[in-house]
Amino acid sequence: MNMRFSTIGFAIVAGCLTILVSGQPIMASCGSANCFMVIGSQAGIPQKGTVTTNIMYTNINQGDLLDRTTGVIPAVEVDDRKIVLGEHRERSTRTQIITVDVNVGITDRAAIQVTVPIVDRSHLHQIEINTAEQADEMFNDTGLGDIRLTGKYNVLTSLQDLVVLGFGIYIPTGKTGSKADGKQKIQEPGLQLGRGNVGLIGSVYQAHQIIPQVLGQFSSASYRHTFRNDAGYQFGDEYILSAGLNWQTFTWLVLTGQVNWRYLVHDNFSGSLHSHPGGVVIDAAIKDRRVPTTGSTTLMFTPGITVQNLPFAPNTAAYVNVQIPVARDFNNNLAQDVSFIIGISHFFNLFGDNA
Repeated sequence: MNMRFSTIGFAIVAGCLTILVSGQPIMASCGSANCFMVIGSQAGIPQKGTVTTNIMYTNINQGDLLDRTTGVIPAVEVDDRKIVLGEHRERSTRTQIITVDVNVGITDRAAIQVTVPIVDRSHLHQIEINTAEQADEMFNDTGLGDIRLTGKYNVLTSLQDLVVLGFGIYIPTGKTGSKADGKQKIQEPGLQLGRGNVGLIGSVYQAHQIIPQVLGQFSSASYRHTFRNDAGYQFGDEYILSAGLNWQTFTWLVLTGQVNWRYLVHDNFSGSLHSHPGGVVIDAAIKDRRVPTTGSTTLMFTPGITVQNLPFAPNTAAYVNVQIPVARDFNNNLAQDVSFIIGISHFFNLFGDNA
């Protein structure tokens, strides 16, 4: 793990904790998972002239092999434009992300949101798995991920209800040409920090105050589509559904529980197909091929805690959310394990308190 990145992440974690204490054949490619949950300060719309900022540290471990899976998967070799069956065995993937999120109220019903991720990814797999040359191969990379710009609009004006529609674009700012440690070939697309092309996302967020200032309900749905990149790889579409409750036990303490469901469609790659490393060519044609086990279906339960409205920091909140797997299907690939997000949210008015 990159030491500098780890230090930054530790600083954010320590800061949050300080606030809390004080108050077909089986085919796949290497891949990484992400947390998917609702963060209220991200999902809503600030009042006109108000800016809400979030700094979040996310830790995602992907190391579980589910029952009746082996982790032996093909490689997607973008340099040679080919899929090689049974090329390696997945061992582990760890993704850490520091995200800076800025939500600006343009009017009382419209907002612009900018989300900037810094990603650190470590991956381990075994190569030459059926030979005496079997060995571990490492991949580590740190850098800017794909930046997201989102426009949001509140379509419902009510003291107790909120419905926000969003439309966003992923800008391909993340690296896509990183190589495995000591290797000359580009590492697989699923491990790169970026997707390599523009992505579009649509979303809807709904919230309702069941008991004002005490108990609230929320839900959200989103859909992402990413276009094929120059290497011939296209990441599968993503569907996310979430629903949960907020319980404000004290003015300074909010407990949250939510369930999160995500369905990832299989990725697609334009290349030839080979039986195994050094093996026969099954199909030499360079054509679009589904990469079946890159897709996944995941259901998570996510409890969370938020500390807010403290006398010395009335405009600041700190929160911790933990994603616990309930049901997972990762198609012979590594499954996402328990993951968490720790963050700090702060809001301020661009024009001063009296604007």
